[in-house]
Amino acid sequence: MPADLALHLVLLLVGVAFLAGWVDAVVGGGGLIQLPALLLTLPDDTPVPAISGTNKLSSVAGTTIATITYLRRIRPDWAVVVPLVVTAAAGSAAGAQLVRLLPRDAFTPIVLVALVVVGIYTVRRPQLGLEHEPRHSGSGMVWRTAAIGLGVGVYDGFLGPGTGSFFVILIVAVLGHGFLQATAKAKLANLTTNVAAIGVLAWHGQVYWVLGGLMAAANLVGGFTGAKMALRHGSGFVRRVFLLVVGLMVLRLGWDTVQILQRTLAG
Repeated sequence: MPADLALHLVLLLVGVAFLAGWVDAVVGGGGLIQLPALLLTLPDDTPVPAISGTNKLSSVAGTTIATITYLRRIRPDWAVVVPLVVTAAAGSAAGAQLVRLLPRDAFTPIVLVALVVVGIYTVRRPQLGLEHEPRHSGSGMVWRTAAIGLGVGVYDGFLGPGTGSFFVILIVAVLGHGFLQATAKAKLANLTTNVAAIGVLAWHGQVYWVLGGLMAAANLVGGFTGAKMALRHGSGFVRRVFLLVVGLMVLRLGWDTVQILQRTLAG
């Protein structure tokens, strides 16, 4: 933990981690709450990999408890889960090697563009994900699932925020799964990518273990609460929360992007 980080800022980050765990368990994308909070709260000279590693350490706790909660109610389709998880892990490990090359200000615009695309796509298809109707099988299903895992896995290791949301929307849109079933599978994949990325970042000493541990405890409680609510209310509830989260994050990241552009022009 940075030595000069005030107690009230630590408590703020713990509260944000609880909210991020709840959101992540319902629709994914808790990192879009937690990562900006870390970027804004930690000292300006904090390395990007250390921010990413601390974010993932916190996230993995909530993702773990949410995964367990979902799997107790929704039986996993291993023909989908295995290629998704294996390629996601490989992609995340590769992406984590790239994060050291990314300037801090590059995070926001990239994620903003991706979220706008996802939001428009979902709004234009009001029935998307409300019914669980898998549309692929055999080798066609396997390679599509593997491509989703690899692509989102690289993104997670490289950037991270919104990974769960991207897993969910691609499983819904490409494979035809319902939002609830897609979220359960996304939790397994997201857990794998987080663990793989943490391994790489920890190897390079890029994790604040004390701060990340405190945030992880709060994230875990939020993840358990969110997963229980999603299971209780079904795919329609998950879809509504998904759109709300995407909309709020587009507004927030849009504002951050404007600030970055102003700083760039002023410099």
